[in-house]
Amino acid sequence: MSNQISLTPRTIADKHLNKLEKNISIYRQCELLGISKSSAYYNLVPISPEDLDLMKRIDKIHTDFPTYGTRTMAAQLTLDVKYLVGRKRTGRLMESIGIEAIFPKPKLSLNTKLHPVFPYLLKDIPILKSNQVWSADITYIRMKYGFLYLVVFMDWYARYILSWKLSDSLRTDFCLEAADKALQINIPDIVNFDQGVQFTDEEMIALWESQNTKISMDHKGRCFDNIFTERFWRSLKYEEVYLRDYQTMQEANQSIGEYIEKYNTRRLHQSLGYKTPVQIYRQIN
Repeated sequence: MSNQISLTPRTIADKHLNKLEKNISIYRQCELLGISKSSAYYNLVPISPEDLDLMKRIDKIHTDFPTYGTRTMAAQLTLDVKYLVGRKRTGRLMESIGIEAIFPKPKLSLNTKLHPVFPYLLKDIPILKSNQVWSADITYIRMKYGFLYLVVFMDWYARYILSWKLSDSLRTDFCLEAADKALQINIPDIVNFDQGVQFTDEEMIALWESQNTKISMDHKGRCFDNIFTERFWRSLKYEEVYLRDYQTMQEANQSIGEYIEKYNTRRLHQSLGYKTPVQIYRQIN
């Protein structure tokens, strides 16, 4: 009797697939899946269930009451969870997800280093066409057992999301990937950022200067200099993130991608005359 094992078509196919995977770089595999390279090495941040519950509550409270500092936030948490949550603990948890007291927005990209500062160019100027002004911002995305960060590039005239990227950290690379993807669609006259480390990075500045795009920067502590993105964050969280318990980064990536597609192509905006962002961006009647 022969000792050789008979190979079925399925076994042969699996062997070829395993060989193919070994020959494809991690970068190429991530590119095919539509995720950043850092996602392939993502490990959930170890957080106690109690702290994670408080962080989720902080995120939602902040969305509803963006001016709450640590004292008021701690008082609200204590009322909600029916046990004492101290101010120091509240401050630590707020800091861990990038929410800073007093400032009316998540300071996810707080920059303590010397960096170039560009003037705010958008005060009182009429936005009359697509690709006149783009903006970018980052927000915290909660998961069941951890958290992620999301960057989006938006066209102000149409409220159209040009590109987006999820990351498990605040490294600049995921913002650069989203910027490159947006620039494959078009080139804006002006791009507006906050003064965070991701947007004042030399490579980021050079990218926009190479396109002859003017750079505008928010004043410190003025989230409403970037008001359209702030409104998008609220819609995203109430219509998508708060309704989910993402188990993995891949699940969050897929579900948020589906929401953004729906937001761009199906969600009517009163301020756009009850049209969708894609209709306005592409001038579709």
